[in-house]
Amino acid sequence: MRFFSWNVNGIRAATRKGFLDWLDDEQPDVLCLQEIRANEDQVGDDVLKDHGYHVVWVSAERKGYSGVATFSKTPPDEVRVGLGVDRFDEEGRLVMTRHGDLLLYNGYFPNGGREHARVPYKLDFYRALLDRVRQDLAEGHSVIVCGDWNTAHQPVDLARPRANVKTSGFLPSERALVDDFIAAGFVDVFRALYPIERDVFSWWSNRKGARERNIGWRIDYHMASRDLLPRVVDARVHTAVMGSDHCPVELELVDMPGNEEEAAS
Repeated sequence: MRFFSWNVNGIRAATRKGFLDWLDDEQPDVLCLQEIRANEDQVGDDVLKDHGYHVVWVSAERKGYSGVATFSKTPPDEVRVGLGVDRFDEEGRLVMTRHGDLLLYNGYFPNGGREHARVPYKLDFYRALLDRVRQDLAEGHSVIVCGDWNTAHQPVDLARPRANVKTSGFLPSERALVDDFIAAGFVDVFRALYPIERDVFSWWSNRKGARERNIGWRIDYHMASRDLLPRVVDARVHTAVMGSDHCPVELELVDMPGNEEEAAS
């Protein structure tokens, strides 16, 4: 099972830049998109259904802003939209889909802003989601939280940590909440597999040729509950894939129990 996550920075723009060709070539089992920036009535069937994927589409109330979508080769067994908190859910930041024994959260975590005006909102979103997934873990579920976390967790996760200690996305308060997810029983799978891998980033500023010079941040993660680690095959960051200021990140798991029987039937 190959799980991809990608902040496409506008699905309509990404489609013009080859997103559907990439989807056809890569054939992920599940694809989580963030920052889709479109309602369903603003995109065509080529995005919503002609590619053969089941699509769960969650838009923000404000047009052209935020939003997430989860594509899966087979329909999810359950869908839950949002956190039940209006100030988060109106921005279309989260959807949970259940795939067999696995709960998959697709999240577009808030940006704290240049003047830190949205940092309290961002931290509250983190805490609300953490409360939700703690409950899932307590009930015995396997959980993945993927998406654009908008936080570089460790100095190795951005090109210039010293220059960004006061920048939202690398503030101690933001990084501490990523620590809280890990303390609750989650693992940053890529970093667990590649603990000292440097210069692997998933987002680059559009200014000053940052991507060409690889001055980036790794802020797109698959955080998996620890029980899933024996099923991990690999985690990959597809830095060569263009079409957005982010690149896709991938988590590959051994096929989930029950899928073989379903396929045979």
